[in-house]
Amino acid sequence: MKNTFRFAILTLLIGAVAGCQQPVEIVRSPESKLFTNVHVIDVVNGRVLEDQMIAVDSGRILAIGTDLPDAGSYAETIDAGGAYAVPGLTEMHAHIPSPPVSQQRIEETLFLYLSNGITTIRGMLGHPSHLQLKERLADGDLLSPRIITSSPSFNGNTAPTPEEAESKVRQYASEGYDFLKIHPGVPLEAFDALAATAHEVEIPFAGHVPVAVGIRHALESGYATVDHVDGYLEGLVPEAAGVAADANGFFGFNFTPLADTTRIAELVELTRENRVWVVPTQSLFERWFAPIPADSLLAQPEMQYMPKGTLDNWRQVKNQSMADPAWDPAQWETFDRIRLELIRRLAHEGQGVLLGSDAPQLFNVPGFSIHHEIAGMKRAGLTPAEILRAGTLDPARFFGLEEEIGSLEAGKAAEFFLVGGNPLEDLENLRNIQGLMLQRIWHPKAEIDSRLQAIAQNAQ
Repeated sequence: MKNTFRFAILTLLIGAVAGCQQPVEIVRSPESKLFTNVHVIDVVNGRVLEDQMIAVDSGRILAIGTDLPDAGSYAETIDAGGAYAVPGLTEMHAHIPSPPVSQQRIEETLFLYLSNGITTIRGMLGHPSHLQLKERLADGDLLSPRIITSSPSFNGNTAPTPEEAESKVRQYASEGYDFLKIHPGVPLEAFDALAATAHEVEIPFAGHVPVAVGIRHALESGYATVDHVDGYLEGLVPEAAGVAADANGFFGFNFTPLADTTRIAELVELTRENRVWVVPTQSLFERWFAPIPADSLLAQPEMQYMPKGTLDNWRQVKNQSMADPAWDPAQWETFDRIRLELIRRLAHEGQGVLLGSDAPQLFNVPGFSIHHEIAGMKRAGLTPAEILRAGTLDPARFFGLEEEIGSLEAGKAAEFFLVGGNPLEDLENLRNIQGLMLQRIWHPKAEIDSRLQAIAQNAQ
């Protein structure tokens, strides 16, 4: 509670004159709110604070306690009915549409994240329009999660030489992107120029691990995050195997029979030593690349929020993947087992893992896909408390925003959602959203459901 009332704009007159016995007048703003009958999820300690009140004003949490004074001074009292308050989630591998996608669809996508309690997104394929979205958000002209956006892609076409790589790093840093996005295909010399320049101008870089770079060199070069657990399976292949690095297939799938899992410890230790976080996006591999029929995934309720053309494309891509002679369901089982072991050990012995699902990639509907990612992390052996921290407190620390978001404490931003049921007992309860508090505005369940219904109608 060290930040208590740090951001409060209200004046509390506490007897400036010694011996003053006059009653203290508490003046709240018209947007002040007091949530009562609420259980608070303490993500720091992995416990529940039962039967609490949460006082909110001017976009900040003023206080949390069992019996707050001056409870009658708030403009609005909201009875949570025994719901659980969860800090806003962070989606660490999100995608934001860009033109020529319509502005309406872009804003709908941003709301899909919010409708699932996601109040911060890390956009992983930046575009100049995303910088404009950030400006609108800062001006209060956009209903959206907090946006942290990458640059446009660095890949073999956009950064084929050290000179091009260095030039683009300086350009994107000056234009205000938060970090650089690395895609496959960057040559080693261009990557090294990129990394050196990025460290010089102090802009992080994250994403894929180009084949020419390899996981060990990538970790030692100072990635902020490695996403998709990219490069790790290739890093398990002994040099004696004598395979061409670019024959790895889909995230190393072709090398699955060659993987030596006794090498996991070394890669995990190297990850920890270099303080590189990993964003697994396990849901991508359990949906796009798993032996599950496309139509069974398309039958899930959240698909109603995606345009028909998108769903048709997803079906086509998945069916083509399953028809590839190189794909084998038995090999997928081994591939998946190795990934889960990597995720578990990176979480427990490495720097840590962060919650991110890669939406809206195949069958990952923005916002809703976070629940599939949570299920994947649970399969990997993480506890509900660990998974919640991977989506709240740990991303806040990663961004240097732990004084602002990540946990429910006085002085922090009023960003939380209410759910029916204790997520520390069953993470499926995170789906049962009763409302969202986003800075200054309370969005009740009825409003969220109404907006989702409109998005579904527009998608038809």
